[in-house]
Amino acid sequence: MISRIDLRGDALPKGGALRDLLPRAEFDVEAALEKVRPICEAVHHRGDAALIDYAERFDGVKLDQVRVPASALARALEELDPAVRAGLEESIRRARTVHREQRRAPHTTQVVPGGSVTEKWVPVERVGLYAPGGRSVYPSSVIMNVVPAQEAGVESVALASPPQQECGGLPHPTILAACALLGVDEVYAVGGAQAVAMFAYGTETCAPANMVTGPGNIWVAAAKRYFTGRIGIDTEAGPTEIAVLADATADPVHVAADLISQAEHDPLAAAVLVTDSPELADAVERELEPQVAATRHVDDRILPALGGKQSAIVLVDGLEEGLRVVDAYGAEHLEIQTADAAAVAERVRNAGAIFVGPWSPVSLGDYCAGSNHVLPTGGCACHSSGLSVQSFLRGIHIVDYTRDALAEVTHHVVTLAEAEDLPAHGAAMKARFGWKVPQQ
Repeated sequence: MISRIDLRGDALPKGGALRDLLPRAEFDVEAALEKVRPICEAVHHRGDAALIDYAERFDGVKLDQVRVPASALARALEELDPAVRAGLEESIRRARTVHREQRRAPHTTQVVPGGSVTEKWVPVERVGLYAPGGRSVYPSSVIMNVVPAQEAGVESVALASPPQQECGGLPHPTILAACALLGVDEVYAVGGAQAVAMFAYGTETCAPANMVTGPGNIWVAAAKRYFTGRIGIDTEAGPTEIAVLADATADPVHVAADLISQAEHDPLAAAVLVTDSPELADAVERELEPQVAATRHVDDRILPALGGKQSAIVLVDGLEEGLRVVDAYGAEHLEIQTADAAAVAERVRNAGAIFVGPWSPVSLGDYCAGSNHVLPTGGCACHSSGLSVQSFLRGIHIVDYTRDALAEVTHHVVTLAEAEDLPAHGAAMKARFGWKVPQQ
């Protein structure tokens, strides 16, 4: 059901050589880029008409308009299962608790007497958020995108989600209900690359956004790449992934369940166990079979995911080697199920989010930990962070010098400008002092 990679015995290679030994899903955004280009340009030139055409072509629905009526949002919330509403409300409460603490305060540094630099944090003005449809419904993704944007102080928040045939051409009602709970009333029945294009270019109905965030399929990722530079993006999210670093103290029932939990997302989802215990590896393999048999989405998602080359049990000599492997892998979700798991977690450098011990599973983070589940995939955790309030803020430096403070440093600026053969830079300084460098 799942393959093995044995890295015991020989010294582990460094850098890219080690990364090349580890399992990873194929996710060719560059190839998809050429296919989304005409879609994006059609939205640019034809606006809402193109969005309506693509809804019929890709989603099988005939729309009169792309914006979801306010009445549909209110109805979705009114008809929401009370237990689901309670779960969403608790998820929102915990997410707000965590994200509210992330907002940075302005800070002023007095560089010299009379010379200061202040860094202030300003939210982007408008963001477009994407909530995927397709195989599953993700109201949790609505929460994870909307809450940090709101806590950052973004003034204008719009959300797009694919129209669904079975929902009368609207996004799934649970998505709409989540929007209503969060106070997001600008919602569009638009999916895929065309949703990103709508936010990037704007249409007759939808104003352009400064930034687009939210997970999606390869077409959404390709559209984000296409518009990078025109708009801000969070990340080119690929298939979800979990890595578990475990030793002989781990419970194989827990480990198997957690691997399956991410495999059920998508046939390209990655499930990786890194362990120095062959006995645990054997026990997890034995446990996978009955647990997989007892769940849903087996043939179309879980078995292809666990059996794909992106998933494996990786055997290592010890904890030190295991840490090197998970750092090279840079998992979206990394569970630490070892003795003294908290101390081990402190040593991890590369992960989107770290889940410590047997009582902090990834499923908790997906819904109600308070953390954000929009995280870097495909090894991007080696250089990128998950979504947070900071994602929606821009740091701006404010430079404020008096005449005396400028005079004191002018000779240095002039010298450096001349060293770079940029005499006009020095002239801009000297012009303030009668074209002479002030005496020190």
